[in-house]
Amino acid sequence: MLKRDKERAGADFGEIRAFLGEGTQFKGVLSFAGAVRVDGQLDGEPGQVKAEIEVGTLVVSGRVQGSITARERVELLRPSRVTGTIRTPCLIVAEGALFNGNCEMVGAGEQPVGQPEPKMEDQQAADRG
Repeated sequence: MLKRDKERAGADFGEIRAFLGEGTQFKGVLSFAGAVRVDGQLDGEPGQVKAEIEVGTLVVSGRVQGSITARERVELLRPSRVTGTIRTPCLIVAEGALFNGNCEMVGAGEQPVGQPEPKMEDQQAADRG
């Protein structure tokens, strides 16, 4: 489940433009502009999201399995359980949340951690190319 902490409702993400309530099941591609709240299930077991997620900001308080790419930040609230790969410039893991997988802390224009910086000759060749 992906949802905002009830105490934070409306604080950071503006108006919720899409809502999938409990008991809702969805398979396929979900595209939206603005904030979405998911209390149902997306392509998985009840209470679990199995997906490749690409967003600006993601706040999780349920279970997510898959790949997460967030341009701004990912926040894992208690009692979230996330398994997979997270790519984001900012990762916040609250006490009581679990994350098992890989994390790439990448900002705009930066190389992922563990990948070598391009050599000066390679960069000059790319600039000429």
